[in-house]
Amino acid sequence: MTKLFEPAQAGDIALANRVVMAPLTRNRSPGAIPNNLNATYYEQRATAGLIITEGTPVSQQGQGYADVPGLYKQEAIEGWQKVTDGVHKVGGKIVAQIWHVGRISHTSLQPHGGQPVAPSAIKAKSKTYIINDDGTGSFAETSEPRELGTAEIPVILEDFRKGARAAIEAGFDGVEIHAANGYLIDQFLKSGTNQRTDNYGGSIENRARFLLEVVDIVAKEIGAGRTGIRLSPVTPANDIVETDPQPLFNYVVKELGSRGLAFIHVIEGATGGPRDFKQGDKPFDYAALKAAYVEAGGKGLWIANNGYDRASAIEAVDSGKADAIAFGKAFIANPDLVQRLKDNAPLNEPNQQTFYGGGAEGYTDYPALA
Repeated sequence: MTKLFEPAQAGDIALANRVVMAPLTRNRSPGAIPNNLNATYYEQRATAGLIITEGTPVSQQGQGYADVPGLYKQEAIEGWQKVTDGVHKVGGKIVAQIWHVGRISHTSLQPHGGQPVAPSAIKAKSKTYIINDDGTGSFAETSEPRELGTAEIPVILEDFRKGARAAIEAGFDGVEIHAANGYLIDQFLKSGTNQRTDNYGGSIENRARFLLEVVDIVAKEIGAGRTGIRLSPVTPANDIVETDPQPLFNYVVKELGSRGLAFIHVIEGATGGPRDFKQGDKPFDYAALKAAYVEAGGKGLWIANNGYDRASAIEAVDSGKADAIAFGKAFIANPDLVQRLKDNAPLNEPNQQTFYGGGAEGYTDYPALA
């Protein structure tokens, strides 16, 4: 037997197994409000040891894509309650991924058509998903951002606190802070997007300050044992660049190790791409990263992500390289992925044409095993 299917503890959250459903943006929540179709989708996948929801903005300013569910409207909290009730009814555990996209947004999504915000006013060579005037959805280039004033940062920290509280009100078992993939927290971390000269720019300690302030305000609000975080040390997603990622992320995980978090969720390599992708001169050492976390007292679950299949997931967990493995695309097409992995059964292939936007097709109609 492998440990992959054994129970695990993520802080205060007891998991039935170590197969985690990764966050997956699906653009099926018009008005940023979760609906009955979303509830069906998540309930179908509730045999995962832990579900991490799609990115869920903590404010309208934090919204970067059309039709993703938020946590800043009362109707959205009520919509999420349907989701969490469905998952819990069948014995699953679910956390909300709380999110601020920073510069990866478009003026049409922002309050009063304003500019997206960022650590520094550097436009991303990236795209986002918007709704056109005729009601159709399409991808569009991100808009020019403006630099956040130092006095604005506490407002965003408060949005994260409110978002975490809203998640608990909606029945979630906890939250995952989205600090990966070139969004706002990652933009503060990495030198390619952060050219500030105040206390949030320059040194590693300064660039990591915003991340740690978000973690601290969220953990104080809902408890460290219900707080996790997602990191992506070297991904180029959303035009993010860091020329020397190892010391930066070793520092980050050492700081996180002392905070008693439920889990650390690490994307290895390029998100959805090569696991051996590197930024800077040297390959990134994930074993050293985990060791730095453990040495600092980190006891939260270490979740590895990116391109794992059954064999590599079993090897990683059984060897102690990771405590759990997050699967993304495999969960899109296989609501019963845990059973398929246990049985070594073939997997359904996902239909990429239905990943973003639409209705039940390619969302809730993938077949389970007979």
